[in-house]
Amino acid sequence: MSTVPPNENKDPVKEVEAAPEKAFSKTSEFIPKSEPAARRDRTRTPSDMFEKVVFVNRCAKVVKGGRRFSFSALLVVGDKKGKVGVGFGKAREVAEAIRKGTENAKKNLYTYNIGPSTLPHEVNGVFGGGRVLLRPASLGTGLIAGGGVRSVLEAAGVKDVLAKSMGSSNPANVVKATVDALSRLRTRTQILECRGKKRAPRPVVQEVAV
Repeated sequence: MSTVPPNENKDPVKEVEAAPEKAFSKTSEFIPKSEPAARRDRTRTPSDMFEKVVFVNRCAKVVKGGRRFSFSALLVVGDKKGKVGVGFGKAREVAEAIRKGTENAKKNLYTYNIGPSTLPHEVNGVFGGGRVLLRPASLGTGLIAGGGVRSVLEAAGVKDVLAKSMGSSNPANVVKATVDALSRLRTRTQILECRGKKRAPRPVVQEVAV
C-alpha cells in the first residue's frame, strides 16, 4: 500500500525580498523640483526694430602663452520711423560683443526729423576725421549710399537719398558723422519758428462746376 506525502502538489511559498531603502539626499527624487522662473531676455531686439552689424574688429594681445584675441562690434539699431541708435561692444567672443553692442545701441535711441521718404534739406555731418554729405532725392531714386552711411539711413527709414563720404573711412567715424548729420535736420515749421514767422495755410481750391 503506497502512501502519498501530504502537500506534494502544492507550490512552495516564495519569500519576497524587501527592496533596499533609498537614501534621502538633496539630489533625491523625493524632493520636488521647482520649475525655473521665466526670465525676460533684455538682449532680444523687438521684431519691429532693424538691427545691422556695421563692423567687427579683431584685436590680438601677445602674452606669455601666446596670443589672446578680443573682438569689438559696431552696431546700428532703428525702427525705420526716424529713431536710430549706435552701439559699440567689446568681448572675447563675437556673439557676446554683438550682444553688448545691441544693448548699448538700444540705450542710445534718438528720434530725428526725416520726411516720409527722403530728407527735408541738404545737410553735412562731421565727427573726428569723418565727413558725410546727405542730399534729398526724388521719389524712386533709392538709397544711394554705402558702408556705415547706408546702415544708419536704412535704420532711420530713409528711402530716397544721395550720400557721399568725403573724409575718413573709419567705420566708427563715418557712422557717427552720419548721426551728426541727421541731428542737424530741421523741418519747415521749426525753421519758421526760429525766424519768428508762421507757416501760411494752404489755399483751398474749389472746383467750379461747368
